[in-house]
Amino acid sequence: MRGKGEGSIFKDKRGLWNGVIELPSHGGDRRRKVIRRKDKKALIDEMRRQTAELSRRGDLPTGGQTVDQWMNYWLREVAAKTVRPNTYDGYRRTVENHIIPAIGKTKLDKVTATHIRRVHDAITEKGMKSTTALLAHRVMSVSFKIAVREGRLGRNPAEMTAAPRKARPELEALTGAEAIHFLDHALRDPIHGAKWATALMSGARRGEVLGLQRDRVTDVLDLSWQLIRIAKTETDGKPNVPDDYEYQHVKGGLYLTRPKSSKSWRIIPLVDPLKGILERHMEHAPDNPWGLVFTRDGNPISPDQASRDWRTSLAAAGIEKNVRLHDARHSAVDLLFEAGVPEDLIMEIVGHSVRSTTRGYKTAQNRQRLLGAMEQFSKLFVVPPHTREIDAA
Repeated sequence: MRGKGEGSIFKDKRGLWNGVIELPSHGGDRRRKVIRRKDKKALIDEMRRQTAELSRRGDLPTGGQTVDQWMNYWLREVAAKTVRPNTYDGYRRTVENHIIPAIGKTKLDKVTATHIRRVHDAITEKGMKSTTALLAHRVMSVSFKIAVREGRLGRNPAEMTAAPRKARPELEALTGAEAIHFLDHALRDPIHGAKWATALMSGARRGEVLGLQRDRVTDVLDLSWQLIRIAKTETDGKPNVPDDYEYQHVKGGLYLTRPKSSKSWRIIPLVDPLKGILERHMEHAPDNPWGLVFTRDGNPISPDQASRDWRTSLAAAGIEKNVRLHDARHSAVDLLFEAGVPEDLIMEIVGHSVRSTTRGYKTAQNRQRLLGAMEQFSKLFVVPPHTREIDAA
């Protein structure tokens, strides 16, 4: 006979008293927490304590779920609906490549600081940098924080050990002389020349260059959209993005999206020689359904393909450095400093926000300053006469 307030209590074949507490379902699946004690009174006391905790938190941690199961649930039901696509992709790759292989079979409620350090060590033992281990730590911390919030964990284990230190970045960028040499060589290439000129002479990000549309190239360069690849959900085939994420479908998995923050949306004056390079390119390039400035065989250019083309062009120009397409921004910043452009204008041109600045480009006074800055910058580039006659592709 069950006593008042005892809930679902029974004695099993081993002689242990078992108590069952019903928990909120996840995805329609029934969830229960089972508590076992040798003494019935001790079990009833613990069940009352846990029931009060359930009432306070809305859920309780259970011992059935593994880290693998939790991480995949978190990616699908939480991360995909709250973070930007590139952030989500980084989370997913970190989970699949590092976290699950190291501790995926561990019960979620059994994860300790030792398990967190096991993930760190597994990464560094592969010869990877501590920055990768730091990223994995941050992903675990974010994910387990949600597990605590949902009542699946009592405490975030990632907060119980120090995060790895960030490794000093080893970035390579083109020097000013190399950038000018590369641009001279690239502009002999009717397929890629205007694209690389835009990257080097505007400080635009890879996706901003690839997503540039004709109607946003006038006397200014409107860098308020970027072209990226977005994964689609397994259920309905829609982009795996938060509900408030702004995007336009282009083709396949490629989408135009807003840059990562409103501070990255920028409009900069377009002056020669880049103005002339883009005008000649658009004059000869075939139209396309998306109004893109740059295409490949009539199709939008994927970010990965652009990076491969960039490295091919670097090699063709005799440059052996390991310079990413994104690092063209670093070269642009160096050249802007070399041209004597003030730091606040450099930050506005390339869309940086490393320190607080007054972003007042909408005022006539600041537009004039930006125009002067771009004219200063452009004087560093001497476009060879042969590029004037090249038919763009």
